[in-house]
Amino acid sequence: MKTYEFLLLGKNQAILEILLRLVNAYENWNAVGFNDEKLAQDYFLNHKIDIVLLSSGIEDHIEKEFTSFCLKQQPDVEVIEHFGGGSGLLKSEIEYRLHLKGKI
Repeated sequence: MKTYEFLLLGKNQAILEILLRLVNAYENWNAVGFNDEKLAQDYFLNHKIDIVLLSSGIEDHIEKEFTSFCLKQQPDVEVIEHFGGGSGLLKSEIEYRLHLKGKI
């Protein structure tokens, strides 16, 4: 079974920690989180990422720039904006996107 690598970016540390816990609770999901986009970019450049989750507190222009950066570096990456809704919604959002791309 494939392990999906996640990069989470969000400015609200408490929400970021919850998302990390939720994502890492799934057996084949592995997440790292950042609240600084420059550190996230450095990590992204050195790792194969399947899914980028954008969380709360990111300014619109940073979100657009970071998304653009990710897609330019790794065109197959899935960038998902997630601003709440609980673990069931999060899992559904991710699985739906992977299904659309034929990855599951």
